[in-house]
Amino acid sequence: MNLSVVCAAFGAFLAFMTLAYGFWGFVISALFIAVGAFVGRAASGKLDWRAALDALTGRRSSS
Repeated sequence: MNLSVVCAAFGAFLAFMTLAYGFWGFVISALFIAVGAFVGRAASGKLDWRAALDALTGRRSSS
């Protein structure tokens, strides 16, 4: 599965959540997706905690 297919499926899911549950359903599902991605990267060992904290606090950019 390439990245285009994954992103299209992600967009379709968020569009469904918006249509089915309104704006707050979209916001909550996007928040859970972000938390799940963060936890998944932490569990796989691909997350640099110091860099993530610095990016969240504005000390440096995330790119």
